[in-house]
Amino acid sequence: MIGPSPEQAKAEAGSGWLWPDGAPLGIYVHVPFCASTCDFCAFYQKQPGAEEVERYLMGIEREAAMVEWKRPVTTVFWGGGTPGLLAPRDLERLAGVVRAKSGGEVPEWTVEMAPASVTDARLAVLRDAGVTRISLGVQSFRAELLDALGRQHTREQIFRAYERVQAAGFRSVNLDLMFALPGQTAEAWAEDVRQAAALGPDHLSTYCLTFEEDTKLWVKLSQGRVKRDVEREATLYEATWRQLADLGYEQYEVSNFARPGQQCLHNVNTWRMDEWVGLGPSAASQHAGWRGANVADLGKWLKDLEAGVRLTEDRVVVTPALRAEDALIFGLRMNAGVDLGAWQRAVPGVPWSVVVATLDQLAAGGFLSWRGERVQLTDRGRLMADTVGAELMAAFAAGETGA
Repeated sequence: MIGPSPEQAKAEAGSGWLWPDGAPLGIYVHVPFCASTCDFCAFYQKQPGAEEVERYLMGIEREAAMVEWKRPVTTVFWGGGTPGLLAPRDLERLAGVVRAKSGGEVPEWTVEMAPASVTDARLAVLRDAGVTRISLGVQSFRAELLDALGRQHTREQIFRAYERVQAAGFRSVNLDLMFALPGQTAEAWAEDVRQAAALGPDHLSTYCLTFEEDTKLWVKLSQGRVKRDVEREATLYEATWRQLADLGYEQYEVSNFARPGQQCLHNVNTWRMDEWVGLGPSAASQHAGWRGANVADLGKWLKDLEAGVRLTEDRVVVTPALRAEDALIFGLRMNAGVDLGAWQRAVPGVPWSVVVATLDQLAAGGFLSWRGERVQLTDRGRLMADTVGAELMAAFAAGETGA
């Protein structure tokens, strides 16, 4: 590039206001390799081969060198795919890239692992690299449900993996669980939650099964082999809130629960629309005034890097108005809600009258509540968080067009 385009100059000029020197900064690394594709998964992934892993690591090194920032990294998150599937030497190499770019010790560093891929050797490399948090993709403790999801681990492997993670001395552990699975009863789900809590993790994520296009599960739904029951989903969701509260876990976001002080800071910063740099194929970024994603294809991603470009998909300038819109929509996912007054004062050019009118309508419908200038979802609103977000997106759009 000979020089910044007018659009790029605008993005760079705006980023200092959007994210001052003290604002959080995260790194997200997408590791696309998986031993097999689960029926429900829509994330970009592929089976690993030695040559492809080497090309991937070289690409990460090249992409990381293309990005610059001036403040320390506060959080790191490795997702996938299955990052823990990499060999110990490859994990060490990947961690070296992160350490070189992080500007010092990272306060929170999460790595996703599948129970079947957890080994003492891998954990030792991650711990020594500075990883502080392991997220285990448990989904369920019941063999028939794991089989229905296409998961490649057993109940016994979950327990063995958790014991190894605990023995390795990581500061925090999260377990991912899923509900509303085909054939799952309310009693079976409650038992999964009890079993997960009994292990003693400080964080639990509970996700309702979703039917994403281009997944095996979507095909089963279209063929009538499985069915979705929205009322059952809501019943299980509300029961989860009560059960986890009784077990000492505080809900802080629509799908996330934690012991006091153990929220996932990387995700909190993302819901608040702070900055993060995404590395790897399909990884999204919001950094230096830009938002975009890398192409979800290892070969094409590498070709982009060879041409000196990244974030070629859905690339937009993050204006103050766009950040305010997304900070409200995604911030409402958190139980703490959003200080709307602060955003109104910071970004006065947004059509706030239209947005506030929509918020008032949602409040009248029982979906959210006002506490002074702070707006929060109610229990009913959390059940309908996606619908609330869609209503607010329409309000922002209508305000911009004057409709």
